[in-house]
Amino acid sequence: MLCLQYINSSHFYRRGGSITHHHAVGRDHMPWRRAQRPALFGRALAAAKNALDPAGIMNPGVLVP
Repeated sequence: MLCLQYINSSHFYRRGGSITHHHAVGRDHMPWRRAQRPALFGRALAAAKNALDPAGIMNPGVLVP
């Protein structure tokens, strides 16, 4: 990850800012996104991905580790 991106993302996260954006969350932002998203939402997203992509071939490890 770019150093400047890491510094900026950490800065915004520590001050209550959101990592999400209107066109998705990339791999680089996932450490902050996982910290921000509620556990229940993460479990629901994982269940939906498992139902729609049981083989795990669609964008593996991006939103659902």
